[in-house]
Amino acid sequence: MTFSGFISQFLEIVIAIALAPLLTGWVNQWRSWLQNKSAPSLWQPYRMLHKLFNKESMVADHASRLFRSAPYVKFGCMVLACAIIPTLSTDLPLAPAADAIALVGLFALARVFISLAAMDIGTAFGTMGARREMLVGFLAEPALLMVLFSASLISKSTSLTTIVETLAHRELAIYPGLAFAGVAFTMVSLAENARVPIDNPATHLELTMLHEALILEYSGRHLALLEWAASLKLFAYSCIGLALFFPWGVAEAQAPEAMLLALPALVFKLAIGGFLLAALETVSAKMRIFRVPEFLATAFLLAVLGMLVHLLLAR
Repeated sequence: MTFSGFISQFLEIVIAIALAPLLTGWVNQWRSWLQNKSAPSLWQPYRMLHKLFNKESMVADHASRLFRSAPYVKFGCMVLACAIIPTLSTDLPLAPAADAIALVGLFALARVFISLAAMDIGTAFGTMGARREMLVGFLAEPALLMVLFSASLISKSTSLTTIVETLAHRELAIYPGLAFAGVAFTMVSLAENARVPIDNPATHLELTMLHEALILEYSGRHLALLEWAASLKLFAYSCIGLALFFPWGVAEAQAPEAMLLALPALVFKLAIGGFLLAALETVSAKMRIFRVPEFLATAFLLAVLGMLVHLLLAR
């Protein structure tokens, strides 16, 4: 492990933990502005986390250790996922041990733990939310894998750092398959982060919500960790999209000084992405839960179509 690699890995983790709530606040702010509403402060997510961490955690008497440990497991999985995504540099010590498949596995592990915890205390809404979460994950994870495989066909590797180096630091080329993969990834990202049209993060109606139904019984620091993990998941998916489709600005392993420009480039791209997400949610309407399988099946077919287009053009 080189010293520059250790620094880049440490900075990626710190920046992800620090900027994830800010990205959520940026999206919420733009969403309110586009809907002609009074926008919350950009720092509102930080204030909410501070308030929750200073409150007592109330836990049901019959809750098991799984219920208490699930927030820590999910938060750890999201931090590790952000650590293996090349957002500032491709010189990451964790890169050889983690590839695209391991990244999807981390998301799946976090989903399983929070779903089991929601069912652990036996409430109707928790069980309903767990079932819906597993339905979304069952359909979204294969689509996400196909998107990552579409990019891996170009770089001949499932390593995210190799994909970024191939797409960003080699000769400029047009990959039509990535266009289909980009649309599929956008659809998967909306579903995985419980955004419109799959779920509305601004509502608290029990019969329609996905994310909120999983965390209804949490409070205090446990709820703070889950909300922070949700922001980290949005940050991770945003960085995956930037790494696959807009990788320019990421520093190479042989040029650690380029990280001085990588951070402003990352902030700029995340700001544009947050605005586009808010605009997309503003012009979209929430669909019925029974239409979600069709939505994600379309994403899976688009991702597979992207792979087939690349294979046909490569001949």
